[in-house]
Amino acid sequence: MKCYEDFAEGEILESRGRTVTETDIVNFCGVSGDFIPFHTDDEAAKRSMFGARIAHGALIFSISTGLWTQLDALHDSVLAFYGIDRMRFTKAVYIGDTIRVTKKVVAKQERSAESGLVTFETTVLNQKRETVLVYADKLVIRRR
Repeated sequence: MKCYEDFAEGEILESRGRTVTETDIVNFCGVSGDFIPFHTDDEAAKRSMFGARIAHGALIFSISTGLWTQLDALHDSVLAFYGIDRMRFTKAVYIGDTIRVTKKVVAKQERSAESGLVTFETTVLNQKRETVLVYADKLVIRRR
């Protein structure tokens, strides 16, 4: 387990990849209630600016949180998800795309004897290493 003191500004962590599937999109539609046609209708999606069905931006964000929680460095040390700033969806994610997450430590702030706040610049990349989502997130991390 990596504690607050173990994180260094400038350090970069990278997750494994995960392929976005038709099932992911269908399940997310059911959970979120978001049935916008470029997620659910092949013909409407072909006529859209995307040319084919795409994953929901909120789904890609959700998958990104799952990927970073699976990082050994963060799995047992995260105490709380503190917040997100400057989220931007920069490229569409299509069924069959494989995404991964990189997290760069950009700031640290001591909170108490038990925890510190770590700010990350998070980037979600597709299989071509193109950026599809960026955001700054803050996590409350356990101290030693």
